[in-house]
Amino acid sequence: MDQPERRNPWLWVPSLYFAEGIPYVIVLTVSVIMYKRFGISNTDIALYTSLLYLPWVIKPLWGPVVDLVRTKRFWIVTMQVVIALALAAVALAISLPGFFVATLAVFWLMAFSSATHDIAADGFYMLGLREHEQAAFVGVRSTFYRIAMVTGQGLLVVVAGTLETSTGGNTVVAWSVTFGILAAMFLLFFLYHRFMLPYPAADRRAAVSAPGAERSPAPDFGGNPLAKFFEVFAAFFRKPRMGATLAFLLLYRLAESQLIKMVSPFLLDPRSKGGLGLTTSEVGIVYGTVGIAALTLGGLVGGFVIPRRGLRFWLWPMVVVMHLPDLVFVYLSHVQPESFLLINVAVAVEQFGYGFGFTAYMLYMIMVSEGEHKTAHYALCTGFMALGMMLPGMASGAIQEWLGYPNFYIWVMLSTIPGFIVTALITIDKNFGKKTEVEG
Repeated sequence: MDQPERRNPWLWVPSLYFAEGIPYVIVLTVSVIMYKRFGISNTDIALYTSLLYLPWVIKPLWGPVVDLVRTKRFWIVTMQVVIALALAAVALAISLPGFFVATLAVFWLMAFSSATHDIAADGFYMLGLREHEQAAFVGVRSTFYRIAMVTGQGLLVVVAGTLETSTGGNTVVAWSVTFGILAAMFLLFFLYHRFMLPYPAADRRAAVSAPGAERSPAPDFGGNPLAKFFEVFAAFFRKPRMGATLAFLLLYRLAESQLIKMVSPFLLDPRSKGGLGLTTSEVGIVYGTVGIAALTLGGLVGGFVIPRRGLRFWLWPMVVVMHLPDLVFVYLSHVQPESFLLINVAVAVEQFGYGFGFTAYMLYMIMVSEGEHKTAHYALCTGFMALGMMLPGMASGAIQEWLGYPNFYIWVMLSTIPGFIVTALITIDKNFGKKTEVEG
């Protein structure tokens, strides 16, 4: 069987990163909408779906396993099969009496599979493309990841809402069919990537050799591999002003981590309970389509402006633009407007600000990761990033049910204060992120 070392990147990069984004958005966002439609309390939704962040928090711990066991190509196609089976299991478990526990267990499996797929896909991207191709396709991979977000959080939620209406409000049938569609989609991803992903030479050398075959020399860890593993972690925590860095990574998004878990429940809850009373399909449009488009635009604008003056210049404007638009939810929760257009505009404003401000956070992680172990240290940063979303998100549902939506969103605004404080604690080189004359 022909095993080409290279293929045209357009044949696999877009589909690979589309496949990477779907399970992430299903586990962390679509699950919230589904559970809300099944009458699960906001407290339980926020607590248990926030715990699903854990695989991404601890992802750096098993990244070396993906690097050293089999090939990244193997991990990609295997995890896509596992995710397809998990999606099918959710479709079947929805009709069970104990569906909440059953589906949560499957979502846990899907979350770990998705995080493992992320590790393998990002590594395979670097092995399957030459250096200039990696730079050329970085925008492509990001775009198709965002398209996956719109598909999962927008289109599929609209499909579920349409099925709810067409089946006379039968949420069990509607969501079972929706997850069945997702399972079929991922089975197609597996089949496509099984045949279309290239076989990079560097990836093939990482595989376990067949009996009698010539084996590649073991990686040189410079001594005890376990000691080297812990040294990489220790080097991260020895970086200058690490206390301020950890505070920034954990608290910069304190407000958003609580707001994001309660957006869908707020949009779906009836007006008598303080919500906006939107249908499932309308939430798919507002939050999953318009909101994601605004979030993406905010990120693009942030990426456009930073190279012109550097991160230090844009840091405070980005902090302000990220946090102040949270006020739109204070307005929405107090006024409860009926205009669908106004609700879309309000959510778009908040999401644009989040996308714009999050650019500073991402670039700061890159700055902190610079050095000998930049890949491992960036993974650690993303772990703390996920932890900063998980812990406050777990409590957000209980806080909302205690305070009610109007006071909850006032609380969210108060929660922006730590974001300003930790920003004042960090230091950034004046030229970091600025495009130089040599580059430009």
